[in-house]
Amino acid sequence: MPLRSGIYIVPTHRWYIERTVWLIAGLVLLAATALAALVEPRWVLAIIGVGLVSINVALTGFCIVGNGLRLLGFTPMLATQAPTRWNLYFMQTDRWYLERRIYLAVGINLSLASVLVLVHSVWWLLFTGFVGAAMVWFAATGFCIMANGLYWLGAEPRLVPERNPLPDAAAINRPPACV
Repeated sequence: MPLRSGIYIVPTHRWYIERTVWLIAGLVLLAATALAALVEPRWVLAIIGVGLVSINVALTGFCIVGNGLRLLGFTPMLATQAPTRWNLYFMQTDRWYLERRIYLAVGINLSLASVLVLVHSVWWLLFTGFVGAAMVWFAATGFCIMANGLYWLGAEPRLVPERNPLPDAAAINRPPACV
C-alpha cells in the first residue's frame, strides 16, 4: 500500500446509518465507562459488548443498531447492494476497506482494554473513555484519528472523503453578498 498525505474526513452533510452508529456506540461507551468507574466495575461488560458487536460488524456485516436505524428511516452509505430477505442492513464485506478495518480495530481494542480493566487496573477505563469520546467526535465532525492513520498508511476508504472541507482563504476574506 502506498503512503498517502492529506486528511480523511467522512461526509457529514446528513445522518446516515454508519455515522449514527458511531454516535450511538460512542455515547454507550462513555456511559458504560462512567458507570464502571463510578458505580460498579462490572459495567465494563457493556464495553465488552460494544467491542464484540463491532468485531461482528467487521466480520459479518450485520449490525443490530444499523437495522434499527434502517427501520427508523435512516439510509446507509456502506450497505451491501444485494437485497436481503427481510430488507436487513448489512455493511459491505467484499474486501477490507478502511471503514471496515476501523470496526475491527475498535472492537479488538475495546475488548482487550475491558479485560485489562477486570484483571489489571481500572485505569484502563481512561482508554475506553477516550475511544468513546473519539467516536462521538468522529460522528460530529467526520474526523477520526485512527481513520487518518489507516488512510496515511494506504488503506482505501469506501466513504468518499469530503473535498476541501475547510473554506479557502479567498472565501474567508470575501465580503458577504447582499441579498
